[in-house]
Amino acid sequence: MKKILLISLFAIITTGCSELALIGSISGMTVNQNSYAKIYSGVEFSTLAMTDKSIKEHAYKKAYTFFNED
Repeated sequence: MKKILLISLFAIITTGCSELALIGSISGMTVNQNSYAKIYSGVEFSTLAMTDKSIKEHAYKKAYTFFNED
């Protein structure tokens, strides 16, 4: 993610940059985020199938027990 951000920033800063290069770097970042969403969905599905709780429910439960310990 940082590499894509740095490449995009470098493309914007350079004076010979065309709009096509900027659009190409943005579309690459979009594809990258889409793959992260697919991976998260797969992990979410397997967690839900094995434990009957979503990742969010697990996080809420851990946070609740962490902050409400006596």
